[in-house]
This record gives sequence, structure tokens and C-alpha cells, in this order.
Amino acid sequence: MKEINRLLDQLRRAYDGDAWSGPSLQATLAGITAAQAAAHPLVGAHSIWEIVLHLHTWLEIVRRRLETNTLLGPTDDENWPPVPAEPTEAAWQQTQQQLRQAHEQLLAAVAGLYDADLDRLPEPQPGYPASTPGSTYVLLHGLVQHNQYHTGQLALLRKAFA
Repeated sequence: MKEINRLLDQLRRAYDGDAWSGPSLQATLAGITAAQAAAHPLVGAHSIWEIVLHLHTWLEIVRRRLETNTLLGPTDDENWPPVPAEPTEAAWQQTQQQLRQAHEQLLAAVAGLYDADLDRLPEPQPGYPASTPGSTYVLLHGLVQHNQYHTGQLALLRKAFA
């Protein structure tokens, strides 16, 4: 099996498959309402909705890095975007749909790579904050780890509503 295919498998498992670490991101979000997603059951912790927006940001950032081979990092505002002023069920569904679309776009970008691309080092981009340096291989494994880390947080927050 080619390494790109292994990485695609890991990205899919973490998002909506049979993840080794436990429930996938989608399984963890299943049944969460807008009110639950917007709530802050732990003082000082991000809400479920805030974490989902953050995950969306990083799916987009990684896809853009793959497409441009530049070391783009999110601005502070992009990294933790605000929850909509009116956290309605429709807005929550839209946020989840945007997350799904970003995931599918990322998978398409990864599927367009060759194993030889995994050793590429991105170029710094003037005017953008740089973060998480390393090869494309490190970037993609890091994204899987990032998604699983936050999925664990979501699972704990979800327990507040059980």
C-alpha cells in the first residue's frame, strides 16, 4: 500500500471511521444540539462549537499548505473563530456541514499527492504566521493527531450532557 493511501485511511478513520483511539469525530458529535454545542460546561474551556470551528480552520490550513507548499498558519482570529451570535440549530448544522466539506476537500488534496511529495518542506509565506513546521508527512500525521486530541476533548465535554 502506498503511504498516501495509508494517510488517507488514517484521516478517514479519525473523522468518521473506526479509529484506533476510540470514537471518531463524527461519532462523538452525533446527536449534539446547538444549545449543547454552544454551552461552556467547564469554566475556562472551549465549547464544542468552538472546537469544531477550530478543527475546520486546521483542515483548511493544511489543505492550503498542501496546495501551495507554503508554511501558512492561521491568524489568531482564524485559529479560534467565534460561534455565531445566534447559535441556532440551523447554524450548528451549517457549521457541521462546513466541517464535512473541509474534510472532503482535504482528502481530495491528499489524494492528489504522490509518496515523493511527503518529504517536501513548505516555504515560509511573508505576512502569514508560521507554525507547525515540518515535512508534508509530518503535517498530515500531525493533523490526524490534532483531530484526535480535540475529539477527546469533545468526548469529555459531551459527558456534561449525558
